[in-house]
Amino acid sequence: MFTALRATSLTLRGLLRSEFAATPLLAPSFVAGGGMTVNLATPQEMLTAGDTGISLWLYRIVRDEQRLNMSPTRVGLDREQRAPLPLRLHYLITPLADGNRAVEMEQALMGRVLQTFHDIPIVEGALLRDDFAGTGARLTVRLESHGVEEITRVWDALERPYQLCVSYEVSVVLVDSHRPLQPVPPVRSASVETGVAERLP
Repeated sequence: MFTALRATSLTLRGLLRSEFAATPLLAPSFVAGGGMTVNLATPQEMLTAGDTGISLWLYRIVRDEQRLNMSPTRVGLDREQRAPLPLRLHYLITPLADGNRAVEMEQALMGRVLQTFHDIPIVEGALLRDDFAGTGARLTVRLESHGVEEITRVWDALERPYQLCVSYEVSVVLVDSHRPLQPVPPVRSASVETGVAERLP
């Protein structure tokens, strides 16, 4: 599905929102009227709008080179679907707070983010949201060990001074092909010993 990127972002946002709401220290800030949110906008956009909470910003998309050679999926006897595009998504997660105890709140938010993805490194089943809901999608979330220089380049692009943040890689996200099913020779028989299907000429 072409909405896989959006579904991934909304799934992660939903997970963090529910974990914050279930944390006594943070719940008052995230329940109705609390003022904080988990936002998919950049930190710059949140600050400009006066929003606080967590910026969950998708800032980089790369192909998963290890899965680029996936075979097409046979659909019926004489049709096959082109393999999906496998992607790895990179999210910059930045806590944003204001007030006299802003730094303390930002560190508490960051700690809860780290704890959540440490406890739930694979997001699947009932945790999935949007177009992933009810599917067999499986998202693996991994903390990245970027150096300060690499992350600083991201903040330079945002034209903001460096701020406390972490980067997570989410894989594998599959974007299905939109091409129509391709005709292929139908299968005549399958060899149990070799696992090779013989096709009609």
